[in-house]
Amino acid sequence: MFTFILVVQAIIAAALVTVILMQRSEGGGLGVGGSPSGLMSARGAADFLTRMTSILATIFVGLSIVLAVMASVRAGPTAIDTSLTKSAVPVGGAPAPVTAPTNADPLAGAAQSVGNAAAPAPAPAQQPGVPIAQ
Repeated sequence: MFTFILVVQAIIAAALVTVILMQRSEGGGLGVGGSPSGLMSARGAADFLTRMTSILATIFVGLSIVLAVMASVRAGPTAIDTSLTKSAVPVGGAPAPVTAPTNADPLAGAAQSVGNAAAPAPAPAQQPGVPIAQ
C-alpha cells in the first residue's frame, strides 16, 4: 500500500509541475508563446489551470501527510543508537597513568635492521623518572 501511494504521489507531483509550467505568468514564463492566439491563452483555460493547480496541490499535501504517518507507523518505535558514544572517565577515579617508553627514539634500530653496518648503535636515552635496566 505504501508503494502504491508513493507512486501516486510521484504522478501527482509531475502533473502539478506540468500544470504550473503551462500557466502564463506576468513575464510570459514558460507558456505556449506570447501570442494571444496561443493554446492556453483563453480565459477559460486559465481558470481551468488555476483550479487544477489548487486541486493537485491539495492532493499532494494530503498524500504527503498520509505517507509521513504511514512511514512513522511502519518504522515503529526507534531506540537511540549509543554505539558511537565516548566512554567517560569515572567521576571519582583518575585515568590510568601513562608510562614513558624505554627508548625515546622510534628509529633507533632502523639502520641496523636494514643491514647498514656502518651506523653506530645508539645509546639509550635516559628520561627522568624511568630507570634503565642494567
